Amino acid sequence: MKGEESARMWRLQWLFGWLHFVLAVPSIYLLLGLPLVMREHGWSGTDIGLFQLTGLPAVFKFLLALPVQRYRTVRGHYRLWALVLCLLLALLLVLASQQAITANRLFLFGLAFAAGVLATWADIPVNALAIKLLPQTQRLRAGGIRSAALFLAAIVGAGVMLLVQARWGWQAPFLLMAAGLLLALPFLWLLHESVVSDEGLQDAKPSQVDWSGFFRQPGARLWIWLLLSGFPFLGAAWLYLKPLLLDQGMPVQEVAWIAGVGGGVVGALASVLGARLVQRLGPAWVTPWFMVGALLALLALTGAVWLQVSKPWLVAAVYLLATAMGAVSSLMFGLMMFFSRHHHQANDYGLQASLFVLTRLLVPIGVGVLLDRSGPAGMLAGLCLAMLGVCVLAMAARGSIAQVTADACVPIGRADRVREKHAPSISSTQ
Repeated sequence: MKGEESARMWRLQWLFGWLHFVLAVPSIYLLLGLPLVMREHGWSGTDIGLFQLTGLPAVFKFLLALPVQRYRTVRGHYRLWALVLCLLLALLLVLASQQAITANRLFLFGLAFAAGVLATWADIPVNALAIKLLPQTQRLRAGGIRSAALFLAAIVGAGVMLLVQARWGWQAPFLLMAAGLLLALPFLWLLHESVVSDEGLQDAKPSQVDWSGFFRQPGARLWIWLLLSGFPFLGAAWLYLKPLLLDQGMPVQEVAWIAGVGGGVVGALASVLGARLVQRLGPAWVTPWFMVGALLALLALTGAVWLQVSKPWLVAAVYLLATAMGAVSSLMFGLMMFFSRHHHQANDYGLQASLFVLTRLLVPIGVGVLLDRSGPAGMLAGLCLAMLGVCVLAMAARGSIAQVTADACVPIGRADRVREKHAPSISSTQ
């Protein structure tokens, strides 16, 4: 019986991991991969910059979550939303494959923007479904798998798909991405999502928005500040890492392999291993130490740049930063699931995701100004000071995190009782 339950959990984890991967690849390809193809075909820097607006829908996840939470069906609330949105995204990618890079640029922008909306929108019911079906003891592992999927999606979307496009032409990446989405749909269809409410009745009534209730949760206010600040400073360092390595004298191809491919693999591994560590030791204990580890990684990179160290030491600092990014993102994604309330999974996840994306987009702007005025070492030193503040905040938030994640890490003897309490609606794929 325990073996069947474990196998069922792994099937769910891998399904959600695959969905995160196939939903992230199109956005990454459009934002990070396609601009290279555009430049080769004569697009101006302004055109390419404006094309980045296709990533804007991610900021408005809290609005896209409203219809997902409000409109329900007795046939499977989040599951049907995920099915419909993933199918629409796959069809849109097929439509985009029938165009060409030489087609009307405004039309291409419209297709890419619509794909960004659908990918962002589909992410909401997928995560809400994961929060609903996975017991608390599995949520930290889910955060690790999601983080690893996003690192791998970055490698595929910004690297592998460019090689596919160069070898087989414009259509091939879009058709491959559509196929990846379609591959997940039968498994989504076979999932059984219970719609039984706490009162034991089928609940297909519209759900009212209750964002104020989210902020009234125990520890929510400290958590929001940690959500806003925990990852963006690492993300900003990673964003400016490639230009920084070029300034240190590394060839372009070597930077691509070290930071692009190697960093992505290291980040994915750190995501999975970090989630296991959090499960074993507990989120409240691990959170401050993960932030301290992130500070040490930034300090190592700052020292490497400041002292103009040799290439092996610089590469080691890069991989320390990738490790910190993987561990911290895994932790943040897992904690987002804990702060999503029962019957409000879509709203609460959408709100947190919007806040997460907002600071991830805004912080690099200020960091870029700091880079221009103070140089690479000054920029990294500023990020270290900011991360020191995050470490203090993480220490303050330990009690709040412990209160919300009390059942996340339990002795083996209690695991079955916790699972029964928190996951009455789980059933295996057929």
